[in-house]
Amino acid sequence: MTKDSIIHLPNKHLRSKSKKITVIDKNIKQVIEMMKAATIDWDKSREHEIGVALAAVQIDQLYRIIIIRDDHEEKENSFFNVFINPRVTKYEGQLVDDYEGCLSVPEIYGKVPRYEKVHVSAIDENANAVKVVASDFMARIFQHEIDHTNGKLFIDHIKDQPEAFYKLTKNGNLKKVDYEKDIRKNNILW
Repeated sequence: MTKDSIIHLPNKHLRSKSKKITVIDKNIKQVIEMMKAATIDWDKSREHEIGVALAAVQIDQLYRIIIIRDDHEEKENSFFNVFINPRVTKYEGQLVDDYEGCLSVPEIYGKVPRYEKVHVSAIDENANAVKVVASDFMARIFQHEIDHTNGKLFIDHIKDQPEAFYKLTKNGNLKKVDYEKDIRKNNILW
């Protein structure tokens, strides 16, 4: 599985709700390994970015699975935590605007409002119950990835806010986009 296995807008599957998993069988474990491999391969092609997390739908597998890198600061760390059937059970704190990108929305970033803290319930790849209380950046990651399992993308939160869209420059900085040229003309909001 490579970075080329990651689907992008306007692929309609990104707008589909993923299926709840009832049995963690060989197929599900294979999907998890494919997700990890695609994310690691994507990392190799990016100088200023790191694949922090991925949802199964992003490799065109409509399962409620997300993986989150154990250390999102270090590309060499290839250990991912697996969350199956994840759901936010409680939102806490304020909505905070911060930058997000997505492997399925190449080159575009957005300043997206997310809750400061979330409580998440899931199971791991061994069918053990998992409960996580995540704050700040980790809370943002969970909200972003769980949105994917519900057919929602970060751009949906800001689609009516042209000033919230950015692009990554070649030197790794974010700059505001020309909304009409970079977003509307390229049909990014599909």
